[in-house]
This record gives sequence, C-alpha cells and structure tokens, in this order.
Amino acid sequence: MMIAMGKRARLAADWLASAPSGTKDAALECMAAMLLTRQEAILEANQQDLAAGQRAGLSPALLDRLMLNPARLAGIVGDLRQLIRLPDPVGESFEASVLPNGLRARKQRVPLGVLGVIYEARPNVTVDVAGLAVKTGNAAILRGGSETMHSNRELVSAIRQALEETGLSADIIQWVSDPARERVLELLHMDETVDMIIPRGGAGLHEFCRQNSRIPVITGGIGICHLYVDASADLEKALPVIFNAKVQRPSVCNALDTVLVHQSVASEFLPRVVAHLRSAEVSFRAEPRAQEYLLQYNTGAYLEQDAHTGSEQVHYGAQVGAILPQDVLPAGPDDFDTEWLSLVLGLKVVDDLDEAVTHIRQHSTGHSDGILTEDAANARRFVARVDSGVVYVNASTRFTDGAQLGLGAEIAVSTQRLHARGPMGLRELTTYKWVVEGDYHVRA
Repeated sequence: MMIAMGKRARLAADWLASAPSGTKDAALECMAAMLLTRQEAILEANQQDLAAGQRAGLSPALLDRLMLNPARLAGIVGDLRQLIRLPDPVGESFEASVLPNGLRARKQRVPLGVLGVIYEARPNVTVDVAGLAVKTGNAAILRGGSETMHSNRELVSAIRQALEETGLSADIIQWVSDPARERVLELLHMDETVDMIIPRGGAGLHEFCRQNSRIPVITGGIGICHLYVDASADLEKALPVIFNAKVQRPSVCNALDTVLVHQSVASEFLPRVVAHLRSAEVSFRAEPRAQEYLLQYNTGAYLEQDAHTGSEQVHYGAQVGAILPQDVLPAGPDDFDTEWLSLVLGLKVVDDLDEAVTHIRQHSTGHSDGILTEDAANARRFVARVDSGVVYVNASTRFTDGAQLGLGAEIAVSTQRLHARGPMGLRELTTYKWVVEGDYHVRA
C-alpha cells in the first residue's frame, strides 16, 4: 500500500512542478470553498474524535489542539485564501551573474518533490500542508494520529474532491488511513519516492523519525520559550506581553514557558507578574531566588482601613490577596526543561543579561526566545547571542507563526540549522537548481 502511494505521489509531484500559478491558485480557492460547503460533516467528524479523545483520557492541551469549530475552520479557510494572494516562489530566479567567459548563471527555485508529514492531534495541519504543498508544486503523504481519524477522513476527502474539480490529480494529497505504527516506519523508509519527512508532534515522535528515517527530517515544533525582563524594561508594557505569551493559547509550541527577571527589578516585578497572571488561573514554578522575592513581598507592616470605623490599623504578615507559598511552587529539577503546553509558568531571577543568555542556551529548544528592554545595546547583544529560530525584542513569542509573519499557513516551525529555521512557509518548501546559459560554450 505505502509503496504504491509513494509512486502515485511522485507522478503527481512531477506534473505539478510545472503547473501554472493560476492553476494552483484555482485549486486553493476550490479547496477553501469545499471546506465551507462540507463544514457540517467536518465538524461532526471532529466531534467524534473529541469524544473518543475524552474517553481515552487525552490531556486538555491535546484536546484543544484536536478541536475544530466554525471559527477555527474559518481561520483555516482564511489561511488558504491568504496563500492565493502570496507570490508563487516556483520558478523565481535569484543570484544571477555573468561569468568572465560570458556564461549566464542563476539559481531557480523548484519544488522539493514529495513531502511525508507525520503529526498528532492537529486536524488543521491537514489543510495547512495541503495548501502549502499545492502552492509550491509539491505532493504530500499525510499520516495524522489516530486521534484525528474521523476529522482527517472528511478533510482529505474535501481536499481531493477540490483537486479533481480543478483538473489536478487527487494523488497530490494522500492520507495514510491505517493508524498502525508500522505504516510510519514504512513511510520513513520510502527514500525512492519521498524527499523530506516533517514530523509535527512531541519529542518522542521527532526522536523516532530521526532514528529511523532514510529520508532527510526537518525537526522542530517543540518550544521551551523564554522572555527575559531586562533592568531597563518598561514594566507596565511588559505585563501584557507576558500575559499574551502565556495565556492566549497555552497549548501551542510558541506559548511562553519561562520568565527570566533581572535582579534589580525582581522585587517589584515578580509579584506583579504573579498577581496579573493568577487571574487567568496560571500556576507558577519558581527557583529559590524568585520564590524568596515573592514571599518577602508578603512580610512586614501594612495599613488596613476598618470598614466600620474608617480608622487605619497596622497589621503584620500576608495581606488579603497576597501571594502565599502554595501559590508559587518551588521549581523541580526538570521544570525549566519542560514544555508546559498548559497554564504553568516558570520564574527565575538572573543577575544580568549574560546569566539570562546562559539559562536560555541550557534550557531552550531553539524555538522562540525574547527580551523586553528599553536598552538598544542590550537588545542587540541578546539578538546576537541567542541562537533560536525566532528571537524577539519587545514582542510576544506567540508571533512565531507563518500567518503572523506574513508567510501564509506554515508547514512547521524548524528549530534546526540546515535548510530552514523558524516558521516554514512557501520558500522553505522549495529548493533550487542552477540554470546556466551560454552561446555554445566549451570549457578550455
């Protein structure tokens, strides 16, 4: 089954590689329209997957990734239509030159070929991959997790119908419906027909692919993300950035995991962080210095007005609504190496930017890390020294997303150094060939 699927994908990719941009864009529009036409069936299928996931005890983070609703489906359709508006990279020429002997040489973008994409509990990936593959002239073999079985059946059916209705081969997008793990291993060994493997899931899936694939593997999508609050940071503006990075959608790879705070502002800022995020039910894991600053905040004398007499009395200890020891747990030995994917945030006090960078180098997965600062020199130092796929200055890590960075829907977030880094959009799904033109030149 898998070998035949690979051969069909190769034939489809060979034809699609030279398809006009207009043909590919027409297919994308038909796919978008088809998803909306078949919305009821798609959402019904997704409800079956969600119910099965709940019975199987999937975590809230996985259930959130699995869920489709009208708004999310509309967002997926919007990403497809955004791809139509983006320029087609296939055929683009760059780095052209005329050599001393008169030869004209240039690089020209071409599709990668056939993509094997393996993912878990993310039905939106099915459409993202299909759209990006069509736009860039690639075929794709999709292997979603068993958690998305019903959703993917409906989504792939709609996509393949749209391809056929626009005169393209349905084999451009194929789906491995058999959930057996053996099919994954077979896909990883199809080096004669598949050009790149892209896993999108947990660390276990990435490691399995790296260890077993005969095909180049793009790894990424596992984010232990940091924000460093510099001594010069505007603390009022920093709070909503941290809130957004942690709370907006905590179950995704670009959500914030650790806040590093310069010791000179820690006593003032850490209690504000906890108070601000605790309202959204965030819990905290703090290293000893951070916990000490937080508990010191609750000690000493303070005034409280009597509600009946209006007189003020001096009290000692924790104020009403204060941060108590049970609110901020001590960080465990593995907590700063954990991608939380939930409403948990690590807190650490650092002496300076150098210590912040050292911590990030030791614990980051190279996904998304940033600095909040008003010091331009510190911003430059941080950007120069932190080697992540996306490095931020005064912005939320939640912007690590193909659509947010103007790429359209992304196929993955790469945290490796070869070929592509960060969100992988259209250009990252192409390679290039040299084109050399002469006048019947021969080499001397």
